[in-house]
Amino acid sequence: MLFESPRAFLRALPRVQQDANGIEILATTAQFRTRLLEQIAQAKQRIYIAALYLQHDEGGAEILAALYAAKARQPYLDIAILVDWHRAQRGLIGAAAQSGNAGWYQSEAQQQQLEVPIYGVPVQTRELLGVLHLKGFVIDDTVIYSGASLNNVYLHIGERYRADRYHLIRNQILANSMVQFIQEALLSQTAVHRLDRPSIPSTKDIRGTIRLCRQQLKSARYKLATNTPTPTGLAITPLVGVGQRNPLNRVIVKLIAAAERKIVICTPYFNLPRSVTKIIKQQLKKGVQVDIIVGDKTANDFFIPASEPFKTIGALPYLYEMNLRRFAKAQQTAIHAGRLNLLLWNDVGHSYHLKGIWIDDDYQLLTGNNLNPRAFNLDLENALLIHDPQQQLAASAQIEQTQIRQHTQRITHFAELETLADYPEKVKKLLRRLSRIRADRLLSRFL
Repeated sequence: MLFESPRAFLRALPRVQQDANGIEILATTAQFRTRLLEQIAQAKQRIYIAALYLQHDEGGAEILAALYAAKARQPYLDIAILVDWHRAQRGLIGAAAQSGNAGWYQSEAQQQQLEVPIYGVPVQTRELLGVLHLKGFVIDDTVIYSGASLNNVYLHIGERYRADRYHLIRNQILANSMVQFIQEALLSQTAVHRLDRPSIPSTKDIRGTIRLCRQQLKSARYKLATNTPTPTGLAITPLVGVGQRNPLNRVIVKLIAAAERKIVICTPYFNLPRSVTKIIKQQLKKGVQVDIIVGDKTANDFFIPASEPFKTIGALPYLYEMNLRRFAKAQQTAIHAGRLNLLLWNDVGHSYHLKGIWIDDDYQLLTGNNLNPRAFNLDLENALLIHDPQQQLAASAQIEQTQIRQHTQRITHFAELETLADYPEKVKKLLRRLSRIRADRLLSRFL
């Protein structure tokens, strides 16, 4: 229907029934690492992992070693690791030139002499224009869903951690659907190549197949059995999308519009798409309470302390803070009235990577989507929409939110946020130059 309500739209989505006892929320990064390693060690049939990257450091090495050990114990174990094609073949942003993680994958494969395939998925011909931001670890019939990638900081090896959300969901139908998508929509593509084998083709040589792959991904969907009755209780809808006006984007906007009492949003980078900002403003005018939990600039993964050499990428956290200040200034009346709560997360020395949406007490969105223009237009993203009409998960959701909020501070007035005049001189100089040529607006579409 042309004018169907947001809730009617959400209720019409295909979904799979879920047992409330089959969902477990992990509270810390360290717990995520422990449970992921336990699940890998216990795997009997399959391990499918999708992440932005599997890093060549102690954390990544621990995961890769566990995968090889699992394959050694179970020779017929079906394993597929998917990472972004571009990210795997370069060094860290701002670091010296490196061969990337692909060389490490090949070295480990030669030493181990076991098949643990690691695939590079090129979502675009250039990393700036789109990456594999698909999330989810499927181990047998359990889905571990998190926005985390696999390295030291995401696995809390060492002093620092990067906070994320971590859900263990036991559901065979959901797990099958996510594996089927990987097999049919990604591994079948001629643009997708093994990175653990030598002679990787250059991006230039496969440009044509990359473009074809992206075009086909625009129509790819998670498939659910159609011969089963629609669940009336707790249920999950897997969602995927890439490019402008994709189905996941539409669900996110409809989900926020469906709120009748309260919206809670987590995003690490405050750079909301216009469609999301517009619907949030509409909901505030209706009297709906909106809580947005965003990382303080010092909790941003691109933040560079004053004690370290400045790099251009270090200006990003300041750009996000400027966005937040403008939004807070425009909505100061709602902040003062308590309808809008802007909460800055900051656990000193650590970083913030949480994403997700809670609507009233009956909808949750688990996602790696950063709710920014890049996620809405460029990257391949996915999410799990949980519908909980009987509010079986309300208590656990409240516990999770309480844990997240323990490191937050509410902004009571936009003036509490710093301005350009307060920033370090090198940041100030760069942002002024970008602003003069309006490059800051262009950057917001890509970063």
